[in-house]
Amino acid sequence: MIEKVLIANRGEIALRIHRACKELGLSTVAVHSTADANALHVRLADESVCIGPPASKDSYLNIPAIISAAEITGANAIHPGYGFLSENARFAEIVEAHNIRFIGPTAEHIRVMGDKIAAKAAMRKVGVPLVPGSDGPVTTLEEAKTAAEKIGYPVIVKAAAGGGGRGMKVARTADDIGSAWSTARAEAAAAFGDDAVYLEKYLTKPRHIEVQIFGDAHGNAVQLGERDCSLQRRHQKVLEEALSPALSQAERDRIGGIARKAVAELGYLGAGTIEFLYENGEFYFIEMNTRIQVEHPVTEQVTRLDLIREQISIASGAKLSFSQDTVMFRGHAIECRINAESPTDFRPSPGTITYFHAPGGPGVRFDSAIYSGYAIPPYYDSMIGKLIVFGDTRDLCIKRLRRALSELAIAGVETTTPLFARLIEEPAFQAGDYHIHWLEDWLKRTSA
Repeated sequence: MIEKVLIANRGEIALRIHRACKELGLSTVAVHSTADANALHVRLADESVCIGPPASKDSYLNIPAIISAAEITGANAIHPGYGFLSENARFAEIVEAHNIRFIGPTAEHIRVMGDKIAAKAAMRKVGVPLVPGSDGPVTTLEEAKTAAEKIGYPVIVKAAAGGGGRGMKVARTADDIGSAWSTARAEAAAAFGDDAVYLEKYLTKPRHIEVQIFGDAHGNAVQLGERDCSLQRRHQKVLEEALSPALSQAERDRIGGIARKAVAELGYLGAGTIEFLYENGEFYFIEMNTRIQVEHPVTEQVTRLDLIREQISIASGAKLSFSQDTVMFRGHAIECRINAESPTDFRPSPGTITYFHAPGGPGVRFDSAIYSGYAIPPYYDSMIGKLIVFGDTRDLCIKRLRRALSELAIAGVETTTPLFARLIEEPAFQAGDYHIHWLEDWLKRTSA
């Protein structure tokens, strides 16, 4: 039985996990770098342990320090959140080897889905549609050229161990393939320590549609609907919606059914997300994330379910608290990622917050760990909060988002709040008519 949870993360997700634990009556342990000594989750947790200096590799990625913190405090479970060690199969194995419960899927599922080539093979076996691509890694330029000709240009070269938009290069013609292949390999080696790459067909105007799934140790599998994450900059999500404004009910049922079947046949445990590109009525699998997602709150809003609480419950050995038949979707939700960045050129803007006021009112949620006087450290991701709004309709949701953005006040650092205020007034956004390249095109047009 889980009694004390060590939260192996920082920022808003660490605070989100802490809150779920307290509602379950569980004790919490916050681990932190020296740069995060005054972080809100550290202040609120029952216990805290400093695990190293600011650099992530010496703190939040320091497995021995995290395991030691768990043993010293008597924590019998670890929640990794997202990022850092959340999709590190070796970490999951080490946690379990120390008789500590890992709040996440099995190490084997993390390992398979963390390798994009292995993940595609696994999904192919369970009937999930794939983007046309190479059968495996392309190890020579000649192989890359042959595969590209077979697939048909444009193609995208992707790191097999990739993520976060790194190790991805587009070749629009045969003249581009050499540079794309060599550059993607170099980036993959630098970012992931693995230069394996593969090729896929490059879709010109797809949507990014992902399906939230859950599985338990009792053979139950459910899907909690889709999120539309098509508004992206440099392959990084900026704004997410649930449910997607682009899908018909028939399409929604089809992709949800595909995702649920895959989870059941894989015997997957815990929370996960199966991600697709969607174009011209067809879905193509791109990857599976074996963790909770940054954008999970929009799913919580439309399902009225607590996904973090469900993760902890499943890790305790319990059955899912709901069945597919009891899952109901109500209304619409949108999330904006508020970053400490310039809203025009996206330069990071670390510093001390001199004033902070969170928006409120019906249908408004602000997930953040900031406060007046908090010093945003320069060492980590620039996201400092997530503004989530809910409404019975998408139109009401956008109106509430407009109001909430006008109420959100953060002084002392620059944030991307003004960007969203402009974005939601665009006719294409209001019509839900956008794709994964739309935002970057819009930014180029409006900044010219």
